[in-house]
Amino acid sequence: MRDWLEEDHLVYRLLDVVGSLDIRSISHSIHAKDARGVRPYNPRMMLALLLYSYMNGIYSSRQIAAATYERIDFRVLTGDQHPFHTVVNEFRLRHLGALPQLFVQVLTLCDRAGLLKLEHVSLDGSKVKANASKHKAMSHGRMESEIERLEGEIQELLTKAKNVDQEEDELYGKDKDAHPIGEELKRRERRLEIIRKAKAELEEEARQAKAEDLRERGERQREAAATETDPTERKRKLTRASRSEEKADRLTGDKGEEAVHDGPDDPDDDLPSHRVPTTKGGAPTDKAQRNFTDPDSRIMKRDGSYLQGFNCQAVVDEENQLILAEAVTNKAPDQEHLIPMMKRVKGNTGRTPTVLTADTGYMSSENATYCEGEGIDAYIAVGRDKHGQELRRGERSGGEECETWATMRAKLATEQGKKLYSRRKVIVEPVFGQIKEPRGFRRFSLRGVFKVRAEWTLVCLCHNLIKLLAAQSDLAAA
Repeated sequence: MRDWLEEDHLVYRLLDVVGSLDIRSISHSIHAKDARGVRPYNPRMMLALLLYSYMNGIYSSRQIAAATYERIDFRVLTGDQHPFHTVVNEFRLRHLGALPQLFVQVLTLCDRAGLLKLEHVSLDGSKVKANASKHKAMSHGRMESEIERLEGEIQELLTKAKNVDQEEDELYGKDKDAHPIGEELKRRERRLEIIRKAKAELEEEARQAKAEDLRERGERQREAAATETDPTERKRKLTRASRSEEKADRLTGDKGEEAVHDGPDDPDDDLPSHRVPTTKGGAPTDKAQRNFTDPDSRIMKRDGSYLQGFNCQAVVDEENQLILAEAVTNKAPDQEHLIPMMKRVKGNTGRTPTVLTADTGYMSSENATYCEGEGIDAYIAVGRDKHGQELRRGERSGGEECETWATMRAKLATEQGKKLYSRRKVIVEPVFGQIKEPRGFRRFSLRGVFKVRAEWTLVCLCHNLIKLLAAQSDLAAA
């Protein structure tokens, strides 16, 4: 079968790379399964199949399975084996947790090949559609009115059914069922149950969000009290902190923060997350929404329109447009993503970039201060209004914030600042274009923030693989 493709085909180079990866986390998981039943496919073959499919813009497990019959390159890659689409999907879902480690391994191979420089990196985000429709989202206010309407309709149907039953008992006998009201009743009851469940989940999420806000407020008040010299003022701040923490405990029904963070540690817990807007009492506002299909997704604005989706982040190296770090959140604004993304770059590569460029969505005093402390020469746009005048939103608060924005604006106005920032759009934006256009990744196949993050990691991993294999091909040709 190796004669079916040219010697330097992408398939062979991919198989060589996959053969060099440490996939013990995948193989151990497979060996831990019950040994009875059908013998599993070779995990390296399955991994190569999944990677090659994403590299070719094929994301559906059914389309992947069909390609093993219809395309020569897929048949060569699998050794003429044909995993059923459920097997492909199960492999993908079962080993999502191994993808971040594989991403770092591929990035390390790129570094060894001399493809990483970290002299100039750019950070940007893009909104990607969730595997859910925005029309399947409902606000808390609408849920309440819909529950009231359905309860009324169900009561009317029950009354009508009782009357019809009496009439039909007289006409046909007591054991006859001659009317369709039962199906209408079941349909409304099912919808009522779904909405009630979503409403309860939204209210619970709102209570947790309010508790988080109160605990953060209490922590800030304690920090302020620690530096306060006036004993009366210190006592007042400590009292406020205690009250905030007590309110949080009452909302969540526990004695402290542990119940809010119950469960295993989340490796992405430093990423920002959308919080349900709440009233002072911790209830969701009328406009707070929840999607029935993928509750983790949120309605976000992109290019003047709204979509149900996630915010996908990427830090890209200038030299070869390699993705150094990636993440997905359900929080639309970009500002809170800069610090965790730069920490991921350092964690993935062991190095800190020399220069960082980012658009105005990432500008804040905290971000600028962090970059300065890490020795990163940051150029973050401060924004312009429709008349081309520089915005002064950072100056409105005065003090340190004013000075930070003025310093950043002065940096961007220099010749070096203009030159470096002009490179931003040709470093990071083409990467999102390559992912969305040639490879057609415009919508997630999976649901839930954990699975979505893993799928975005897989997409970014495949982007880097394409760059690595292309570089190997160039070296071989030279």
